[in-house]
Amino acid sequence: MNESVRSAADGLVEFVRACPSMFHTAAEICRRLDGAGFTRLHEADAWEMAPGGRYYVVRNNSSVVALKVGDELGTPSRRAPHHFQMAVAHGDSPTYKVKSSPELPGPEGALRLDVEAYGGMIDHTWLDRPLGLAGRVLVRSGARVESRLVNIERDVCLIPSLAIHLDRSSGLAPQLNRAVDLCPLFSAGELGPGSFLEMVAAAAGADAADVLAHDLFLVAHEEPRVWGQADEFVSGGRLDDLQCAYVALSAFLSTDNARDVSVFACFDNEEVGSLTKQGAMSTLLADTLLRTSSALGRTPEEHRRALAASMLVSCDNAHAVHPNHPERYDEANRCRLNGGLVVKEAANQHYCTDAFSRALLVALLDRAGVPHQSFANRSDMAGGSTLGNLSNSQVSVHAVDVGLPQLAMHSVFETAGARDTALGIAALEAFYGADLVIDGADGAELG
Repeated sequence: MNESVRSAADGLVEFVRACPSMFHTAAEICRRLDGAGFTRLHEADAWEMAPGGRYYVVRNNSSVVALKVGDELGTPSRRAPHHFQMAVAHGDSPTYKVKSSPELPGPEGALRLDVEAYGGMIDHTWLDRPLGLAGRVLVRSGARVESRLVNIERDVCLIPSLAIHLDRSSGLAPQLNRAVDLCPLFSAGELGPGSFLEMVAAAAGADAADVLAHDLFLVAHEEPRVWGQADEFVSGGRLDDLQCAYVALSAFLSTDNARDVSVFACFDNEEVGSLTKQGAMSTLLADTLLRTSSALGRTPEEHRRALAASMLVSCDNAHAVHPNHPERYDEANRCRLNGGLVVKEAANQHYCTDAFSRALLVALLDRAGVPHQSFANRSDMAGGSTLGNLSNSQVSVHAVDVGLPQLAMHSVFETAGARDTALGIAALEAFYGADLVIDGADGAELG
C-alpha cells in the first residue's frame, strides 16, 4: 500500500472515531470547515456572500451544507449565470435510540434500557458487545435551553445473547424480538432507578433535574482499523455512510473551481427515510442554493437557469460482491473491494443515475484515469434507495448515484477496501475540479 492510499485509509479511521452519532458527525465536519477558513451562516440571519467566499450552514446540529463560490462568478462572461456542482452524503447510521423514559426494571434487581431501532441494522451483530452512548442532551441553563454533545466512551451497557442451551434454535439464525431480546443490560443490581439520567447529566455537565430531553444512541466501541496481511481492508462501525461523507468532504476541501459554486452536503436521517426538516427530502439544500444565488445578486430566473446547468453526485456506499454468496449479485453489474468508485443504477429509478449523468461522470473519471465500477441489483431482487432521488424531489438537477464497495452493510462492524477511500477522493476531485457546462440533456462540455 503506497503512502497516499494508507494516509486516506488512516484518515477515514480517524473520522469514524470522531463521529459516534450524527450530531458528532456534523460537529466534526464543522470543525474541519472552520479550520479551512469557512464562514458559518445562520438560517435566521441575512446572508452576505461574494465570489471567492467559503461558507456553510447547519440545520438541527445534524446536517451541514458547505459552499465554495468561484472567484470568477463576479464576471458576466459565463455562458450561464452560474451553476452548482454538488456531492451529498449522509451522517447517520443504523443503531438503537434510547427512549425518553429509558429505564426498564428487570428480574432479580437488573436494570435494562428501553431502546428502539433507528434504521435497518443486522440485529444479531449487536449482541454481546460492550456499548456506550452518544448524541445530544437538551439541558436547562438559567433561562435558556441548551443543546450539548455527549459521548459516553466508557462501556456502560451490553445486549446479552440467550445461551444456546436455553434456545437450541438460536445458534444459526436467532429470531430476535426487538422489544424483548434487544434491551441492553445496564446494571445487575448495583444501580437503582434514576441512575441512567444521572450518568447522562454528568456527561452533559448538568444536574439531573436540568436534563429536559435527549437524542442518545447506542455506540459499539470496537476500534475501526486497517487490517489484513496485505493491509487490504478497513473495518469499523458506520462506514455506511461515513466513508462517503469523508471522501466527499476531503475532495471538496482539496479542490478549487473558479467557475462554479461547489457544494458539499451531509444530511441526517437517511436511514429512516429522510422525511425530516434536516433530511435529504427537506428544503435544506433547496433553501441554501436559492439563498446563495440571491446573496450573489442573481435573480430568480438566473437561479433556475443555474439549476438547469447543475449536477449532483449522491454518495452512499454500495454492496461489494460477497465472497461466500456471489449468487446474490447481478452477474454482469457487480463490484469488488478496492476496485474504485461504484456507479449505481436501477430501472425503477430508486437510484437517480440515468444515461446522461452516468456518461458525464464516467467521462470525467476516464479523463482523470480514475477506476470506476458498476452496480445493479439482480433483476429478481428488490434493491434499496438513497439520497439522490430524495434530494431531487426538492432540487431538480442532473444527478448520479455512486458509492464505495463494502461488505456487511448495516452490521455493527462493516468492512470496505483500504484502497477505495483514496480512489473515491480522486474520483470526486475529478468531479469538483471540472468546469461542467451542461446543455439540457443534449450534451456537456467537461471544461
